[in-house]
Amino acid sequence: MGFCLEVRGDFACFTRPEMKVERVSYDIITPSAARAIFEAILWKPAIEWHIHKMEVLNPIQWVNIRRNEVGAVLPIGNINKAMRGGALPALYIENERQQRAGLFLKEVAYRLHGSFSLTNKAGKDDNARKFAEMFKRRAAKGQCFNQPYLGCREFSCDFKLIDNPETEQTAIAESRPLGWMLYDLDYQSASNPSPLFFNAIMDKGIINIPDRNSEAVRG
Repeated sequence: MGFCLEVRGDFACFTRPEMKVERVSYDIITPSAARAIFEAILWKPAIEWHIHKMEVLNPIQWVNIRRNEVGAVLPIGNINKAMRGGALPALYIENERQQRAGLFLKEVAYRLHGSFSLTNKAGKDDNARKFAEMFKRRAAKGQCFNQPYLGCREFSCDFKLIDNPETEQTAIAESRPLGWMLYDLDYQSASNPSPLFFNAIMDKGIINIPDRNSEAVRG
């Protein structure tokens, strides 16, 4: 069973991994970012989400933004010590502040088509219909486990469940190759996940996403 979500946001950044310092977004949302939106509404160990098609509803627009970021993280060892009764860890932002420029997207809107499959962690009482009804109910009410976002957590988005995409806003008329794009991360090695890529092509605002196990997806 497939589901369709319409998502909109003021800004988005789907960072190109080849950019080491400054943040530069892909032209459109990545399949992994789209999957994360579905998971924000309903995630269970018993299901795994798959993205099949993405539609670009608004013209692709860019904006340059300079913002402050923190250039350090608290060591996990300090946090573990604090949990055992040690001193509370602290990070002084003024000492770690970094100002970086970014090339982001603005006024974005997408229609995302996805489905889920049951995993080997599904119990004997789990079935597709149960999770399908659960997702539709949560999406229709605007419920989510965490606020969905467009690439960066500060770029939150609104979402809406679409029952009949044929009656909704049409995708943009633009067609062009988008080049190699991040598909998702391969977590077969949990300690060192590796990126997967696919050659994205936009045809009248529509990007068809290949199956993860197809030859079109490469590591």
